[in-house]
Amino acid sequence: MNATYVLTLSCKDKPGIVHAVSGFLLEHGGNIEEAAQYNDHDTGLFFMRVQFVCDRLPAAELRQQVQTFAESHAMQWGLHPWHEPMRTVLMVSQQGHCLNDLLFRWKTGLLRLDIRAIISNHRDFYQLAASYDIPFHHLPVTPSNKAQVEARQLEIIEQEQAELVVLARYMQILSDGMCERLQGRAINIHHSFLPSFKGAKPYYQAHDRGVKLIGATAHYVTEDLDEGPIIEQDVARVDHSMTVEDLTAIGRDTESQVLARAVKWHSEHRVLLNGHKTVVFR
Repeated sequence: MNATYVLTLSCKDKPGIVHAVSGFLLEHGGNIEEAAQYNDHDTGLFFMRVQFVCDRLPAAELRQQVQTFAESHAMQWGLHPWHEPMRTVLMVSQQGHCLNDLLFRWKTGLLRLDIRAIISNHRDFYQLAASYDIPFHHLPVTPSNKAQVEARQLEIIEQEQAELVVLARYMQILSDGMCERLQGRAINIHHSFLPSFKGAKPYYQAHDRGVKLIGATAHYVTEDLDEGPIIEQDVARVDHSMTVEDLTAIGRDTESQVLARAVKWHSEHRVLLNGHKTVVFR
């Protein structure tokens, strides 16, 4: 079987980077299957994602060669075996539309994930988890035990060696410390087209303002509530005749699709952080 990898990198932009990368891969027996790059003229940074086949070198030796090459160009980089699904932990509260959607997409082979556990502060979806044969961890959260619960959540995440944590409508604000521990590997779905209507009950806020479009935003989790780097967004058209319940139903469908796309792109290493923004190679 051919060994397929994804190489992601970023560095200061300069002439010849694409040539250098392609030349390096050719020299080591790599055959490029897919490549994309982006020059950010505002920051002077260069971003690249390359999917390639290389069966000449063992994985460990290839990684060492890539590290040497990347260091010579002052690159931040990642090398990911394509055949390995991303180890993932899902977190949810009492609204299960995003959870159900992700599980179905994963089970039908639409998401390159290895879902290791589901964590929830409610018991609502333990039977759903059991139907997919996924361990379910019920960890109720109160103001007095939040620190202990977060410690247990992190313990589960680390035990499962999770590369990705998805907040699939997990309706608890994470502490700054937990956000820091999960930096760059936790995705949240916000039921609003950020930066508008932050916080609780955005559909009520949208209805009160008489909006004509509602949306959803998938973003990385940071210490700043609902302000992490945005991965994906979408909107749906609404009108004056619709109730809050109508907006909520339409919004939930939009949330599920937006989160699924963000998770898919992240799991395929198509999302690179660019400060407080992202570069997404779709």
